[in-house]
Amino acid sequence: MPYREIRNGIPVLRLPLWVGRATAMERYRQEFSYMLSQFAALPALRRPDVLVCASPCFPALLPAIAYTRLRALPWLLWLQDILPDGAAATGLLGAGLAMDAARRLERAAYREADRIVVPSQAFSKNLESKGVPPAKLTLLHNPPTRVPTATSGSLNGDAPHGLRILSMGNIGYSQGLGPIVEAFECSPALQGHDVKLVITGDGVAAEEVRRRITSNRVEMLGLVDDARLEAELHRADVALVTQHHEGAEFNFPSKLMNFMSYGLPVLAAVHPDCEVARLVGEARAGWITDSSQPFRLPGQIAELIDRPEEIAERGAAASSYAARHFSQSGYVESFEEALRETILTAKPMTHEPARVTSGA
Repeated sequence: MPYREIRNGIPVLRLPLWVGRATAMERYRQEFSYMLSQFAALPALRRPDVLVCASPCFPALLPAIAYTRLRALPWLLWLQDILPDGAAATGLLGAGLAMDAARRLERAAYREADRIVVPSQAFSKNLESKGVPPAKLTLLHNPPTRVPTATSGSLNGDAPHGLRILSMGNIGYSQGLGPIVEAFECSPALQGHDVKLVITGDGVAAEEVRRRITSNRVEMLGLVDDARLEAELHRADVALVTQHHEGAEFNFPSKLMNFMSYGLPVLAAVHPDCEVARLVGEARAGWITDSSQPFRLPGQIAELIDRPEEIAERGAAASSYAARHFSQSGYVESFEEALRETILTAKPMTHEPARVTSGA
């Protein structure tokens, strides 16, 4: 049932959904159940100054369009995944009526939204290629969701282990983590070396990854509590970010910002031309390896074993870059400015000018 709660002084209405992600049909059911919950809740909502719609959930764009049209509201689309592209790349949706409907909803949302906040340059290029005016787009890299409690990384401490690599977050198909783990386990380049890969998190591809583990050099912790995750972030020497897709770039791993804010250099197994590669290269915060050639990753790791100074140097560069570009306070200020611009530049409305309070 729906329920209300207060989080940091903000009243929140929680809507029910039918949870499930194990199969494509369960994922469809979950997304559409949330869309229906939103439609049911719309009559009970007070009129806002501006509506913010985050996607995913992708079908939730439909009630957002209907509500803002009905009440002549300005609205901001806060885009985190380009789901029609992602569904096509991961095989969740093939060509046909469902994909056609998804594309129509996508185009309608881009057309109706007064402003669209995107997390990467790749997203901006994707939307511009679909006819979205550049003036409608605001690029805001997601901030880290965690704040380090102390200097992280075993190179700054005395943790009794060799090279420790950490992967965290969602384990989905677009991460392509299974082939990476298999290459890590099978490569002769790492035989005899004290290297450990620790994986935290869960997702639809977790079982596939787990089946590829053949030794204690890879440890899957699953979902962990906050204290354990903090400990793992402090124990790690290197962070692993993986991303594998064909065609358009449809998501951006926000874990990158967390790793960099903790001073962890990033080993990115990604497409060499993607946004992650660009950011890591620009910040000199790690190393890039092609995700389409996972067998090359162990060789890259083996080279790092004898380069503790380089690891420390790139970790410091990651921390410095994150402090300049990914602060939470800076994100809040930029997002608030995007809200103001949404109201000021919105399509003509029939009500009095809206007010925006600061510190949203």
